[in-house]
Amino acid sequence: MPEVHFKVAWPDGEQQIYYSPSTVIYKSLQAGHKYSQADFHQRVNSALEQASQRVAEKYGYACSAAADEQQKINFKLSCLREAGNAGAVTVLAFS
Repeated sequence: MPEVHFKVAWPDGEQQIYYSPSTVIYKSLQAGHKYSQADFHQRVNSALEQASQRVAEKYGYACSAAADEQQKINFKLSCLREAGNAGAVTVLAFS
C-alpha cells in the first residue's frame, strides 16, 4: 500500500509530520487548507480509520501505526482545547 505523510501546522505554531498507511487521506484533507479543530478531528480520524481498514482487508490485521497517529493527533487537539487555543489547523503538504 502506498503510504502518505502529511505535515500539519498547529495553531500554537508547532509543525508536525504524520503518517497514513493509505492514500485515502487525500479524500479528507487538502494541502494548504485550514480546518477548524473539530472538523480536522473528524476528518483525520475518519481517514486514518479507513486507512487502517484498508490494511486489514489486504493483510488481515489493522494498522497499529494509523492508530498511533490518531492517538498523537487527538492528544494534541486535547492539549490545545485545555490551553484555550481554538485556532485553525493547517495542512501544509503531503509527501
